[in-house]
Amino acid sequence: MKERERTMSRFNSVSRQGFYRSRNGVILGVCRGLADYFDFSAFWIRAIAVILFIFTGFWPVVGIYLLAALLMKSEPAKYAGTESSHRAGSRYRCTRNDTAERLKRKWKHLEKRIRRMEDKATSREFDWNRRFHG
Repeated sequence: MKERERTMSRFNSVSRQGFYRSRNGVILGVCRGLADYFDFSAFWIRAIAVILFIFTGFWPVVGIYLLAALLMKSEPAKYAGTESSHRAGSRYRCTRNDTAERLKRKWKHLEKRIRRMEDKATSREFDWNRRFHG
């Protein structure tokens, strides 16, 4: 009974995760995504794909593979750790919220720089230096 519960919980966790292309795949992540979804070895999924490629010809398998790559969503990014480990990863692995937060931080930083430049350019010291030194 416990084995069945463990299998069912694993199936439920997989089905909740969704059907995605893997970010750790070799070519577009389709085979790895299928392997992750069905909890199967990526080696065997790739072996089946190569066998189908050999026996059916080039276009059917490549066409289906590219179609699957276009239709499948990319796997959501999972970050564990600190902000520095988040930045260490590729910029393409960010979710929409991460990207929005990064853009907000960048905008605030630019706004602060512009304010400092305006303060310096409108100060009396800047005016005096400009008049006497150039």
